[in-house]
Amino acid sequence: MNFTPALPACCTALDSHWPLPIVLPDTVLISTHFDPAQLLGDDFQRSAVVPPPSIQRSVAKRQAEFLAGRICARAALQQLEGSAIVPPIGEDRAPVWPAHICGSITHSSGHAAAIVANRQHWRGLGMDLENLLSDERAERLAGEILTPAEMQRMAAGSQDLRALWVTLTFSVKESLFKALYPIVHQRFYFEHAEVLDWTEAGAARLRLLTDLSSEWRNGTELEAQFGVQDGQLLSLVSIQA
Repeated sequence: MNFTPALPACCTALDSHWPLPIVLPDTVLISTHFDPAQLLGDDFQRSAVVPPPSIQRSVAKRQAEFLAGRICARAALQQLEGSAIVPPIGEDRAPVWPAHICGSITHSSGHAAAIVANRQHWRGLGMDLENLLSDERAERLAGEILTPAEMQRMAAGSQDLRALWVTLTFSVKESLFKALYPIVHQRFYFEHAEVLDWTEAGAARLRLLTDLSSEWRNGTELEAQFGVQDGQLLSLVSIQA
């Protein structure tokens, strides 16, 4: 019988509801809401999560989001295969999953989630959660996040959807990095991929603009999906085995 540690005071009950348009088979996605103001001094101990030194030295917000994300990851692994493992932080600051597992953790403004799968089903999973940008902030950040071609597509689209377009582009590129980096072991940035198109139903298509490996080359296209709820956008890039 598996021992389930207590939830910390700062987190709501864990939720296994699938929040995206297309349910991925053979994956587990767990989420929670958290409030840094409710974080107690013994929450890490009560939750059986050992914080690394960088987290111990950080502010309550960073501690709460780390704790919430790791609790989701442990619960997802437990549901997937019965192992109550908390993935540690690697030297590259990414979660270190068991060798046969791929996964992703994300958090933003009081909401955290984790997704996991066995590598025999999925080679890469990248998930990212972002607050929807305001119109003003989206206009300011567009030049940093969007390629020239993406800027042209945005300009040709509806003015009302520009903030969503910039938020979506930022988020799916973050998800792409999380999905591909464990495979290619090479860093890449916003200008190294572009969003080709997207639908309001929650589908998006990306293309690499650089060679990352002999397999993942300039021009390779990938699919993504996303959902918007409560002022936040959640995106997911999944690479099948």
